[in-house]
Formats: sequence, structure tokens, C-alpha cells
Amino acid sequence: MRGVWGAVRPHAVRLAGAGLAGAAAELCGLGLVAAAAWLIARASQRPELAALSLAIVAVRGFALAKGSLRYVERLAGHDAALRALAELRGRVFDALAAARPAPGRPGEGRRVRDGDALTRMVSDVDAVQDLLLRCVLPAVASLVCGAAGVAVCALVRAPAAMVLGAGLLVAGVLVPMAAAVAGGRAAARMAAGREALAVRALDVLEGAADLAVFGASGRFAARAGEAAADLERAERSAALVSALVAAAGFVVQGATVAAVTWTGLRAGVDEVGAAVVALTSLVAVESVLPLAGAAQRLREVLPAVRRVEAVLAAPPAACPSRPVGLPRGPLEVELLGVRVAYGDGVALDGVDLRVERGRRVAVVGASGAGKSTLLAVLSGDVAAEVGAVALGGRPLGRCAPGDVRAAVRGLTQDAHVFAGTVRANLLLARPDASVGQLRVAAERARFAEVVEALPDGWDTVVGAGGRGLSGGQRQRLLLARALLADPPVLVLDEPAEALDPVMADELTRDLLEAPGGGTLLLVTHRLAALAAADEVVVLDRGRVVQRGRHEDLLAVPGAYRDLRDAELLAA
Repeated sequence: MRGVWGAVRPHAVRLAGAGLAGAAAELCGLGLVAAAAWLIARASQRPELAALSLAIVAVRGFALAKGSLRYVERLAGHDAALRALAELRGRVFDALAAARPAPGRPGEGRRVRDGDALTRMVSDVDAVQDLLLRCVLPAVASLVCGAAGVAVCALVRAPAAMVLGAGLLVAGVLVPMAAAVAGGRAAARMAAGREALAVRALDVLEGAADLAVFGASGRFAARAGEAAADLERAERSAALVSALVAAAGFVVQGATVAAVTWTGLRAGVDEVGAAVVALTSLVAVESVLPLAGAAQRLREVLPAVRRVEAVLAAPPAACPSRPVGLPRGPLEVELLGVRVAYGDGVALDGVDLRVERGRRVAVVGASGAGKSTLLAVLSGDVAAEVGAVALGGRPLGRCAPGDVRAAVRGLTQDAHVFAGTVRANLLLARPDASVGQLRVAAERARFAEVVEALPDGWDTVVGAGGRGLSGGQRQRLLLARALLADPPVLVLDEPAEALDPVMADELTRDLLEAPGGGTLLLVTHRLAALAAADEVVVLDRGRVVQRGRHEDLLAVPGAYRDLRDAELLAA
């Protein structure tokens, strides 16, 4: 588990300190009970007070130290675990982000569903915290306290120590093994159930609108309900195992205390010694009882930890051994014979397209013509199965994936608004942007007036997905973020979506007339403002069927004129 350990290693010192504090707390608890047992039993013999003074001080000292050390153990343990989780979650996010195919390299990379990714990011990473706090630390404390209990009993009578050792083996080894075996199947079912529930619940929540349109809401909700029921049954099985394991632990504890006491009496210990070995064995066995729960929890978290490790261990999207750099400034874009298929459908079929650097090109076509896929191929989100893609005269497959994604950016269909302030969402594109740069990008996106109307302006908090904003406001926020990035190649997929026709045409015209410093490819259904484009490319069923200036395309019969006529009729 090198990947998980890599996130934990920087905090190993804190974790070791927590383990030492926990073990010391258990030792103080054992010393407290042993000293108290000796003090009470010896006091019953009515000796001189001076004979009890050391034991009185020991009881007080152990009592104060136990509480303090337990606090230190909890504080240090959770501090180390939470720091490790923060580091690990970042690494898992980076690994999932690299799961898609490398630009220009079809078939490489890993595809992870959103629900599965959510499980890996949240539940599975949280399982590492349980591994540290509920499995590793209790095992260390139990081992130390058990050994100390045997040593104390050995000082009184060796046979009693041997019986205690046997009881500790049963309570600390056999019972946990039985718990792990009995709870293993339920643990596997729980892990699979949580993953299935996360996937199905996210399908229902994220796809609620589409499911409602197709009348499939009830069917998908029922599937989510089935996943929840399966998880509940697995959790009930695990709870039953936990109850039986706890009962077995108490039985072993009682039997061990009775056997140690009987053995000590048979070996000739007096009443003071009998009290000491009895209560010492009680605490020693009690200290190892959490191992049963730790073993059961270990079986539950191991599948999750393995899934995290699989994400971290999987190779990232392949990068060429000697990547070529990209030129500075606007970049030329070229596609030669590009073909992309999804299942049985073809999204792009032999597309040839060359866009000179700094040019402003509009891509139009009916829904499903392949416009969004064209932009995805350029940005490296979708790999071409056949054909070649070049950026700035460099083959996409020979460029570093990070360089490609930094060079080709913009507004895509899956652009996300994060829960946070408007300012924070915009600064994702350029963290060092000034207020003036934010305002310029917002004004170009027609978003500045929206910011001024918000209760806290730039610091207004919006919900995940843009909750609290209208569809048009959300779209303009995303567009402002794309414009703020100002990459060498700016791709905009329906930037005027959800806006009224007049504003949509004005915005589209402004984007084409002043797109910024880079090459612009703009996908749109609005044709009225495309006279400002240097060129219009018309796609139909994944093929380029027309290209040219807006006026020239309208002058001849064809797909573009048909699209324009349909737009005029709809108006």
C-alpha cells in the first residue's frame, strides 16, 4: 500500500506519538487499578498510614496521568489522521483527474463513474481514518497493556501470569480472528453496497430532469431503494456479528479473571495479592477486547483501502517520453481524418479542419452533429480513434497532457460551479487575477451587472452546481471564468445558452469580434451574429459539410441556409 502510506508517512511522527500516549494511558489505567486494589486490600489490614502513603500517591498520579494522556492520544491521533486524510484526498482527486485518456492516445486511461468517484473520494478515503484510529492505535495500546498485566501478575505469582497470558491470547487473538472471519462477508457486502448506493443515488439526483422527461424516475428510484435495502441487510448482519463478538469478549474476560484468581489462591497468594491479580487481569483483558472490534472493522475498511490504493497505484494517462513544447501565444489547430465513435454511433467521421492561429471560427450544426465532440477532441478530453490532431504544428500525442489542457480551455457542457463565493469560482481560471481582471472578464460575459445585484457582490456564496443563480446567470459566470483564463485556444460550447435571444446574439457577436488573445472556436445554435466570424464550419452527422463566411454560406443552398431558415421560423 505504497500510495496510502505515502500520504500517511509525513505524519508518522504524530501518529507514533498518539500511539505512545494511548499505550501510556492504558498503562496508567492498569497501574491505577492495581495500586487501588493493593491499597484497599492492604488498608483492610489496618497498617500504619505511612505504609499506605506510596500507594495513595500512586493512585492519584495514575488517575491524573490517565486522563491527560488519553486527551493527548485523542488529540494527536485525530490531528495526524485528519492531516493524512487531507493529503490522501488530494492525491486521490489528482489520480481520478488523470483517469481520462491522454490527449491523442485512444484507449488509454481509466473511466470512473461519478458515483464511484464520489465513493472513492469520500467514503473510501474516510476508511483510512478508521484504519489508523480504530485499528492501528488500539492494537498498539492493547499489546503494551496486556504485556504489562502479565508482568504485574508474574510479580505476584507466575502461575497466575501464565493463566492471564492464555486468557489474553483467547481474547486478543482467537476472538478477533473469529470476528474477522464472521464479519468478512458482511464487510464485503457493505463495501459493495455503499458503492452501488452512491452510484444509483447520484444517478437519481444528477439525472432527475432527464429521468422525469423519459418517465424513468420511478424505475431508477426503485433501483436506488434496492441498493439501500441491500446495504441495510449487510449492516444488520455486521451488527449481529458485533453483538456476538462483544458477548464472547465479556465471557472470556470473566472466565479469565476467575481462573487467574483461583490459580493465585491455589498458589498461596494472600488476600492482598489475590485482589491485585484479580483486578489486574480484569483490566488487562479489557484492554485487548477492542481488538475484536478492530479486527471486524479492519475487514470492513480493507476493501475501501484497496480501492484507494488501486486508484493511486494505477498509472496516469500516458505521457510521451520526450514531450514537445507548445509555442507561445495563439495556436493553430488542425484535425486530419479524425473519427470518434460512442458505442454504435459515430460522433465524428473523417473530419478535416484547419484553423489558423488567432482566427475566430464558429462551429454550427443540428443537435448530435458532433460539435461538442469536436471541442472535446481538441482539448484532449476525448481521444480520436482514427486520424491525427495537431496543436501549434505539434502532434497532440507528442505533447504533455498538462500542456494540452492548459493551452485548450474554455466553457464546456460539463463545466461546474463549485460551492463557494463568486470570486473563488472565477479565480479557479487564474488564481492570481486582480479585481480589475475579474471585472473585465465579467463585463465581457455580461456578468458584471449580476455581481452588482448580488447581496455580497463578489463574495456572494453560491451552491454546488450554481444553486442560487438562474440558468442564465450560471452560464455567464462560467463564461466569465473561461474568458478570465484567456488560453492560447479558447473553446466555447454554447456560451449564450439560457439567455434571451437579443442578449444571446449580442454576446455571441462580441465574443467573435473581441475573443481575447487566443484562437477561438465557438459552438452555437445562434446564427444571426455569425457575420463577425472569420469562418463558419457546418457539421452534419459527424462530417464537415460546409465551411466559409456567413454571407457566402447563406448565398448558396445547403445545410447552413436550412439552419438559418429554421432559426427565423422559430423566432
